[in-house]
Amino acid sequence: MEQIGILTGGGDCPGLNPVIRAVVKRSILEGWQVIGFRNGWKGILDDEFMILDDKSVSGILPKGGTILGTSRTNPYKKEGEAERLKKNYEKHHLKALIVVGGEDTLGVAHRLVQEGVRIVGIPKTIDNDLSATDYTFGFDTAVNVAMESIDRLHTTAESHNRVMVVEIMGRHAGWIALEAGLAGGADVILLPEFPMTVGEICEVIKRRHARGRTFSIVAVAEGARLAGGDEVGERKLDEFGHVRLGGIGQAVAELIEKKTGFETRVTVLGHIQRGGSPTAFDRVLGTRFGVRAVELVKQGKFGRMVSLRGRDIVDVPIAEAVKQLKLVGKELYELARIFFG
Repeated sequence: MEQIGILTGGGDCPGLNPVIRAVVKRSILEGWQVIGFRNGWKGILDDEFMILDDKSVSGILPKGGTILGTSRTNPYKKEGEAERLKKNYEKHHLKALIVVGGEDTLGVAHRLVQEGVRIVGIPKTIDNDLSATDYTFGFDTAVNVAMESIDRLHTTAESHNRVMVVEIMGRHAGWIALEAGLAGGADVILLPEFPMTVGEICEVIKRRHARGRTFSIVAVAEGARLAGGDEVGERKLDEFGHVRLGGIGQAVAELIEKKTGFETRVTVLGHIQRGGSPTAFDRVLGTRFGVRAVELVKQGKFGRMVSLRGRDIVDVPIAEAVKQLKLVGKELYELARIFFG
C-alpha cells in the first residue's frame, strides 16, 4: 500500500483538523495509507508518527487545534537535522509529504523541495499574512472571536463611560484587527502597517467625547507601533528566535488615559483567538484545501501549494507563498479610517 505523510507546523489554529480529516478521507479513495507525523517537523526528525485512518479522524471536524500536535521546529537550525529528516522521509517510502503551515514551516518545505523532497503545501496562518492565497483557514474564526469581544466591550464601555483598548493578534500584519475592528465598530484601529501618533489617537477620542459620545473602543494589533518609530510593548525572543509580542494594549491604554484624562481599560484576547471550534467558512476551506492537496499528490505536482483565489481552489508554487508577507493595503486601511471616531 502506498503511503503519504502529513504534518502540521507553527502555531495552531481552528481548521487544522478539518484539513487532516479531508486528507485522510480523500487518500482512502486512492487506496493510500496516511502517516501523521507528530508535532511538526519534529515528528519526522524523531520519527514519531501515528497511522491515520477513517476511525482516527471521526468526529474531529468541529474540534479546534490539531490532533497531530504542532511545533515551530526548524530542521535547518541545527547541523545534520535536515539530513536526518530526509532519511526518515525515505525510510517510510512516502509517495509525498503534505505540509500544513505558515511562512516558517513552508519556508522549510521550499528548501526541501529544492533538495528533491516530494512535498505539497497547504497554507496555514491565523494572521492571513501568507502570500499567494486570498484567505487562510483559522483567520475567519479569529476575526469572529475578536468581533464578538468588541461587541461585548461596547456595553461595559458605554455603561462606565470608559475608553476600552482591546489587543488583538497580528504580529506583522493587521488583518484580524482591521476586519474585527470594522465589523465590531471600533473607533480607532492600530495596525503594524500604518503607525499613528498618540496625539492622533487621542484626537479621535476627544472628538467623540465632544459630540457627546462618552466611550470609545480602540482595537490594537499586537505588533502595532506608534508613529515616529517608538516601540511600545514587550518584544522578547522565544526559543525559536521569534519575537514574542505583548504589552502594546496596556502601553497605549496608559498613554490615552494620561493625555485625555478619560478612564481607560485594556483587554488582551491572546490565545482565546486561536482556540475553540472553527467557523463554517474555516471548516469548508480546510476541507477543500485537504482534498486538493491529495489530488496534487496524485498528479505528481510537487513543490506546489493549494490556494484560494476568489471562490476557486488553485495551486501555486510554494516559493510564491513564502517570498513576502501579505500586508494590509492602503486602500483598505483608508476605508477603515472613514469610521474612526
